[in-house]
Amino acid sequence: MVAENMTARLAEMALGHGDQNRAAHTDISNPDRDGGRYTDDSSAKMKALAWMGKNDVRVIETSKPKIVDDHDVILKVTGSTVCGSDVHLMHGVVVQVEKGDILGHEFCGVVESVGPSITKLAVGDRVVNSFCISCGECSYCKDKLPTACEKTNASTLHAKLYGGRMGGIFGYSHLTGGYAGGQAEYVRIPLAENNLLKIPDNVPDEKALYLSDVLPTSYHSVVYTGVNEGDTVAIWGLGPIGFMACFWAKKKGATRVIGIDSNWRTEYAKSKIPGLETINYATLESGQTVPTKIHEMVPGGVDVSIDASGGEYAKGWAHKLEMAIGAEQDTSEMINECLYATKKFGRVGIIGDYVGFTNHFNVGALMELGIYLIGCGQAPVQRYWEELLEMVEKGEIDPSIMLTHRFKIDDIAKAYKLQEKSLVKCFVETRFSAPRAEGTPELTSL
Repeated sequence: MVAENMTARLAEMALGHGDQNRAAHTDISNPDRDGGRYTDDSSAKMKALAWMGKNDVRVIETSKPKIVDDHDVILKVTGSTVCGSDVHLMHGVVVQVEKGDILGHEFCGVVESVGPSITKLAVGDRVVNSFCISCGECSYCKDKLPTACEKTNASTLHAKLYGGRMGGIFGYSHLTGGYAGGQAEYVRIPLAENNLLKIPDNVPDEKALYLSDVLPTSYHSVVYTGVNEGDTVAIWGLGPIGFMACFWAKKKGATRVIGIDSNWRTEYAKSKIPGLETINYATLESGQTVPTKIHEMVPGGVDVSIDASGGEYAKGWAHKLEMAIGAEQDTSEMINECLYATKKFGRVGIIGDYVGFTNHFNVGALMELGIYLIGCGQAPVQRYWEELLEMVEKGEIDPSIMLTHRFKIDDIAKAYKLQEKSLVKCFVETRFSAPRAEGTPELTSL
């Protein structure tokens, strides 16, 4: 990973950092960066979770951030969480992560201070962030597609890797703008009026927090892939995104929804989502595969498959070897399984994280079966915010159904280790957090 990051840094230098026409200062991944130019004048310190190297994330003491641009807000964090994609960062799957970068793209809090251009937010407002950072000005942001923002990410390497540069993301490497994340006690919010949503008094942090990513991302996967009333749907991966995608598919009127994983999450999901069917592929009989099991359950295949697992976790020895030696960045196994499990001329959506190239993808099956393969992209959070918040307020959706643990920020590095297999979603409290909301998990010490 050290070599890959060095190569990525050299490539960025050679290509030229694209910070012209940016709508905000990028690459401030820690307030103490660049000799402390971005630290608060009070010299106050805070706790934050920082990437220190491959498989090494730690809670460190660093400086409280300050307002850099006129449209900034400084947020006092009252809740954050760990995402499966954070674990990809820890594992070194994503390039352009630098030692000391503060991680975390999902958080909520209270506005502590505002820049001089802020008129719609005030000190004391409770808010939740969008994981993606919108300028509010470019054509994509105006169309409520902020993850395609053209003014919040300066990484030229990103544009070269994918054929186009996407928008900035909090706490997710310099490949996505180098913004400090919210797994911290304070965080700087650039372009704050575009990227913070006010939280009503009747919605506790334990529900509002997940409007930052999980609820919009899972909802987007179902909407964009085109789950319709009467459809049969299979969803790979029962982490938080796949878990909630199962919920949304049911809510959209799917007649059958099948959730797929390899552990206790299958039983947990069934206990929380009425009518959900599951496949635990670790218990399949010898010679049986997920696609053959699905065809047994739904002759001819499902109408829609959604891959919410991503490309990091290889199942077979060939992909494990090729990923280990750098011959591919992602496994194609889950996407191939989706193709084989879907009926002819059906739909396959990809919402799990994929970062680069893959081998052994069955493009012939895609073409011959007439499958509509949909890359869902990073979810455009702002497109769905108001709709989802209204559902939460009305009690149509209770995000806490996926909440299995609560930790202090001091234990968040250990929570990264648990995220892969031992929890669905956690709530991470800071010294500024309100008392635990009724009905949510008790605090666990690690």
